[in-house]
Amino acid sequence: MNRIEKLNELLQQMPGDNFLRHALALEYIKLDNDSAARILFESILEDSPQYVGSYYHLGKLLERNGEPDAAIGWYEKGMQQAKAAGDHHSYNELMAAYEDLAY
Repeated sequence: MNRIEKLNELLQQMPGDNFLRHALALEYIKLDNDSAARILFESILEDSPQYVGSYYHLGKLLERNGEPDAAIGWYEKGMQQAKAAGDHHSYNELMAAYEDLAY
């Protein structure tokens, strides 16, 4: 069984598990299936805006797909959530991605 099949099987048992959904999105990116990854990342962040790790990956996906304004918006939202959570590492990572794109 490949990773995507295994993750989907686990998600059937725990459909709202953000870690599993995030991992599945990353697997889709490895297969160049950005549309499936985007749906998962956006779903995670809609359901759980405090799941800070998905902001960076969604932003990078959007950059790759020629949507810099959307990427900037997600980086900004992610920075707000990271700051609220006191997650300095994620904040700095998002800020670096934001600055690379915005300036």
